[in-house]
Amino acid sequence: MGYTALYRKFRPLTFEEIVGQDHITRTLKNQIIAGRVGHAYLLNGGRGTGKTSAAKVLARAINCLNPQDGEPCNECEICKGAINGSLTDIVEMDAASNNSVEDIRAIREEVNFLPTKAKYRVYIIDEVHMLSTGAFNALLKTLEEPPEHVKFILATTEPQKLPATILSRCQRFDFKRLSNESIIKRLEIVCQRSNIEITKEAMNIIASLADGAMRDALSILERCVQDGDNKIDEDKVKDLVGIPKITYIHNIIKSVIDYDIDSVLESLDIVLNEGKDITNLLWEMIKYTKDILVYKTSKKLELYSQEELKQIEEIAGKVPKEKLIDIIYKLSELENDIKFSTQKTIIFQAGIIKLCNKQAETGEDLEERITKIEKYLKSGNVAMGAGVAVQMNAVPQMPRVTTQAPRSSMAPRFNTNRATKTQTTKKFSNKSEEYWPQIVTDLKQSGKIVLYTNLLGTTAKEINDMTVGIEFPNGMTSFGKTVLEKQENIREISNLVSIACGKEMQIKYIEKNNQVHQISQEESLQNLANESDIPFNII
Repeated sequence: MGYTALYRKFRPLTFEEIVGQDHITRTLKNQIIAGRVGHAYLLNGGRGTGKTSAAKVLARAINCLNPQDGEPCNECEICKGAINGSLTDIVEMDAASNNSVEDIRAIREEVNFLPTKAKYRVYIIDEVHMLSTGAFNALLKTLEEPPEHVKFILATTEPQKLPATILSRCQRFDFKRLSNESIIKRLEIVCQRSNIEITKEAMNIIASLADGAMRDALSILERCVQDGDNKIDEDKVKDLVGIPKITYIHNIIKSVIDYDIDSVLESLDIVLNEGKDITNLLWEMIKYTKDILVYKTSKKLELYSQEELKQIEEIAGKVPKEKLIDIIYKLSELENDIKFSTQKTIIFQAGIIKLCNKQAETGEDLEERITKIEKYLKSGNVAMGAGVAVQMNAVPQMPRVTTQAPRSSMAPRFNTNRATKTQTTKKFSNKSEEYWPQIVTDLKQSGKIVLYTNLLGTTAKEINDMTVGIEFPNGMTSFGKTVLEKQENIREISNLVSIACGKEMQIKYIEKNNQVHQISQEESLQNLANESDIPFNII
């Protein structure tokens, strides 16, 4: 006899052996005991959750000569014939390859004949969502009013693709995604019967990789014993599926948190040179970061040794929860980017380097805070009258801003509506040296303080009849470059220049010295306060 795969060899023969679906098996057994078996069933659920196994058990149970509490005996002539495939009264059909109208018409002709041996003729149609529209229509009438000796059991992973007319004619049972505990419980039985020595850690990893599918778990287990060695440990499973060791994962995540680019690249080189799969590596990194977050929150974590827990505790003590959540989200985004890339390694390494770039992260935070200030100023609620003090505590994560006494007791109230109107109706000169200062001033009056601050001291020069160059005598700061090169800001400045020139114009940034001056967050905020000519202090 030829070799049989584990998932086929250990396919459940009774409802009791189907793990994790007690809500379904209990109902089916009660129907069989009470003699109230329906004429059509729809079994829905993810792959490897037990749909086909339940269909086979149900087909045997309703035909069994000696049923026991709703279970098939698996010893009588009917049960044995169904198990070895010799019983012609139980028909299994794969709709993925038999989905035409002719295939269903053949069933319609067969249902008129009585079963040869069994009590019922049972049709098990797997992946039923693959049937064509014509095939569904051909099945409708037979499915609604089949002869008394015929039962239909449909199985699918995508019930939303079935017509409502089919769904309404079936008793629907939804199979749940199997928990890791249920998968481990079944793995223990399989390993015991197959004389396989396996550690608890190895079973935990297999259950996690199976992602709720018992068939996948058995397939991974089978791959682990293909070398002839029936001893399976954690390292053997990881080597087989391409998961790097926990030491490398720890070093990578620690380096990301410490912004240590050299160290993270060194660890990545080691892992990638060993031929580990990038998708599995990312999955492990996300899982490890999640575990650090869980430990930081609850101080409880399973599946780790004491030494590994000490390493996790060390990281958890020096990184905020928000940072861990941010890493999880960015790694998930990187995983999505890699799926659609032909250069997976390059995209992966670039994404990890970006995670380690503290300067980019700080600049983004500063930009976000400045944008909040800008939105608040544009709201028109900031008064500049004598003795007025405004504290912007209503805006989350914003610096406190207080206004100073103005230079004149007759200081005007800042009104964005008036500023906007001035911006759109003002008649500009067609000479760049005349209209550009007015554009910069109008940006300030309309509340676009970030743009105004970064354009102070610049001059405009018409390069040709389609392009205006904006010159920066002292070069552009790194933060200013980030702000000004945003598409929405380029569009804003281009629109203003086009209005001034009376025709559509493009802009181009020109730096007279190529050195970019790096400034700190505090310097940038203070420069904004000093140069914007709006009296407020950053505290």
